[in-house]
Amino acid sequence: MSKRQVFYSFHYQPDSWRASQVRNMGVIDGNRPATDNDWETVTRNGDDAIKRWIADQMNGRSCTVVLIGNGTAGRKWIKHEIEKTWSDGKGLVGIYIHNLKNSAGQQSYQGNNPFSDYNINGVNMANIVKTYNPPYSDSQRVYNYINNNIADWIEEAINIRNRY
Repeated sequence: MSKRQVFYSFHYQPDSWRASQVRNMGVIDGNRPATDNDWETVTRNGDDAIKRWIADQMNGRSCTVVLIGNGTAGRKWIKHEIEKTWSDGKGLVGIYIHNLKNSAGQQSYQGNNPFSDYNINGVNMANIVKTYNPPYSDSQRVYNYINNNIADWIEEAINIRNRY
């Protein structure tokens, strides 16, 4: 099977280091992360420019992987990416990354499920879209758990979305 093309959604400032660990696992092909300068240029041009940038990044992707940190749920652009993914008929999955260490070697606290804010035909999206919380507190074990399972989680997410 060829590698899936996925879009990674995450809260940039606190979680970019953790997200880069997942993006670099090599199991799947992900979007090229924006550098600080790229993101500043995009955001300087307003909401429509941000929406176009997100749409361009999502183009050709079959699934969005929401990397859930402490402050991911409820963020404006995370919500936009979730909504766009679902309306475009793409797979959607969440992975908790709070126990991966950041660049300072620190872990974080588990954030809320970002899918809880939505209903699909009267069913809370959190009961449709799967989230995975690695059952370890050790950062290396969390990394290995994600690395060993992410490809299957993405396939499952695409299959779930195809049923709705």
